[in-house]
Amino acid sequence: MNVVVFDLETTGLSPERDAIVEIGAMRVRDGRVREDERFETLVRPVSGEGFPLRIPWRAQQVHGISDAMVRGARELGDVLPEFLDFVGDSAVVAHNIGFDGGFLRAATRRHGLRWAPAAEHCTLQLSRRAFPSERSHKLDLLAARLGLEFAPGGRHRSLGDVRVTAEAYVRLMERLRVGA
Repeated sequence: MNVVVFDLETTGLSPERDAIVEIGAMRVRDGRVREDERFETLVRPVSGEGFPLRIPWRAQQVHGISDAMVRGARELGDVLPEFLDFVGDSAVVAHNIGFDGGFLRAATRRHGLRWAPAAEHCTLQLSRRAFPSERSHKLDLLAARLGLEFAPGGRHRSLGDVRVTAEAYVRLMERLRVGA
C-alpha cells in the first residue's frame, strides 16, 4: 500500500475555466500515513495570459483561501514540476479523483507537462463499495463512519483533507481487504 494521497483547492468547478489555489499531498507507505513525507503549497492563480485571477467569494467561503493569502505564492507553472516529482511513479489517491485528476490533467496540458500517475484510486468509489447502503459518500460523512476527525480548520484545506483521505484510504482498503 504505497501511494500518494492528494487534494486540490480551486477557484471553481471547471478544470478549463478555474484555477488551482492550493495543492496538498502525503505519502502512504506500507499502510502507514507518513506525515513527514508531504507536499503543501498555496498557488497564485493566473489566467492563461498571465493576468492575476481573483478567487471568487463563493470559493473563499468553501476553503477560506483569500486573494491576500495567495498574493506572494508561486504560480502553478512553477509548482507543478515539483508536485509531479513528488508523485513520481506512485499511484495516487483522492476523494473524488475525477475532480482533482481532471484539474491536474488540464493544468499539466496547459503547461506542457503530463499527468500520468501509475494508477488512480478514489476513496469516494471505495466508500461506495464499503458502505453500499449509504446514500452519501462525502468526505465528512466517510470520516465520521470511520471514526476520523479533521484537525481544527483542516476541512476544505488541502493538507487537512489529505490527512483524513489518507487515513480513510488505509481503513477502506483494510475493510475491503484489498491489496494496493
